[in-house]
Amino acid sequence: MKALVYTSPGTVQVQERPKPAIQEPTDAIVRLLHASICGTDLHILKGDVPSIQPGIVLGHEGVGVVDAVGSAVSGLQVGDRVLISCMTACGACRSCQRSLTSHCQTGGWTLGNRIDGTQAEFVRVPHATLSLHRLAPSIPSRAALALSDALPTGLECGILSANVQPGGSVVIVGAGPVGMAALLTAKLYTPALIAMVDLDATRLATARTLGAHATVNSTAPDTVQQLLALTQGEGFDSVIEAVGVPATFALCQELVAVGGRIANVGVHGTKVDLHIERLWDRNISIHMMLVNATTTPRLLRLVEAGMLDVGSLVTHNFPCAEGATAYATFQAAAQHQALKVAIDFDSA
Repeated sequence: MKALVYTSPGTVQVQERPKPAIQEPTDAIVRLLHASICGTDLHILKGDVPSIQPGIVLGHEGVGVVDAVGSAVSGLQVGDRVLISCMTACGACRSCQRSLTSHCQTGGWTLGNRIDGTQAEFVRVPHATLSLHRLAPSIPSRAALALSDALPTGLECGILSANVQPGGSVVIVGAGPVGMAALLTAKLYTPALIAMVDLDATRLATARTLGAHATVNSTAPDTVQQLLALTQGEGFDSVIEAVGVPATFALCQELVAVGGRIANVGVHGTKVDLHIERLWDRNISIHMMLVNATTTPRLLRLVEAGMLDVGSLVTHNFPCAEGATAYATFQAAAQHQALKVAIDFDSA
């Protein structure tokens, strides 16, 4: 089968790999229709995740068709069209029992990390019963990619961690796929103000069409002043960092209101500064986590009911043979006006 393989720092190649086989009774084999590239995959290429060595098939997001199931898999049949969760969960270990499926003792972030991932014609999915979700016929396959990771990450790591409330104020720093997912899911909680910050004017325009009340370009010398003016100088109740660099985390600290929350969503490859000398008496909290993807069934129901439109998040798609071009496009997302980039294994 064809697969996108991380071959060396900064490089991915399309290679021929053996088709995976069932190894455990809880496994399923999925034939991919579409996979997508996550910002975390770019961090891997940059060397920000040194535990991942060259030679692995990348990817932890995908939609496909069940090709085979192990004897212990329940609720799934060969031929089912499924969403692959970015987290695999056994459902039985102490972490899973605490809803911390990202720290499942035999699962968690497994695909494209500890075992070969989804950017291939076939993938082996451990703990398939809880890690695959059947898709309703009304949900398009390629659009559903945003539900593998971006939407649950935006909701769990962003909106819920930042305690977004009706009538509150929210600022999202970073208008990439996860930032946009946070925007879409923030609207479900009816805050009075949602502001989006980014250095890409095109992404900010997209944010406005998706429901942001205000946008500010972070290249402006008075970025902080513009944003604080939206709250009459009080700061934001909920501040969401969705980039993963020191400058954006520093900006979030300047924007949080007394009693507010900062939710860190971005993947940080270098240390950041915490200005506790300015924040210690402001009654704030800072929350950081890895997505557990426990909200995926809820998000699927919202999409099926027409209450959450994810169709605009996947903006580009390439056949598997052009996987390197897909990565180059995502790496230069601003130049190509790209949000999520899909890799297609099926023309549908």
